[in-house]
Amino acid sequence: MKMVMAVIKPFKLEEVREALTSLGVQGLTVTEVKGFGRQKGQTEIYRGAEYTVSFLPKVKIEVAVADPLVERVVEAVQKAANTGKIGDGKIFVYSLEHAVRIRTGETNSDAL
Repeated sequence: MKMVMAVIKPFKLEEVREALTSLGVQGLTVTEVKGFGRQKGQTEIYRGAEYTVSFLPKVKIEVAVADPLVERVVEAVQKAANTGKIGDGKIFVYSLEHAVRIRTGETNSDAL
């Protein structure tokens, strides 16, 4: 099992959700986060005053998937979240040692 975590632009969330649902992904966790990468924030004007926004709004998506589905999930997220502009985000994949469905007690892949 793997955990696929992606940090994307907020307006791409619905497209990514639809792409994952079409692959058979049955659940995901979404968190509103702030951060910056290579773009190092941006300058904005508010009431005539210029200020720097160091942390940009992003959305973090976490999906636990069985090993055979990992590459398809990564490709789907990459395709759906891509705008071709700086700040599109990142995808991270890491090992998931153990999972338990609280309601039934099912474990590992059965719990997904």
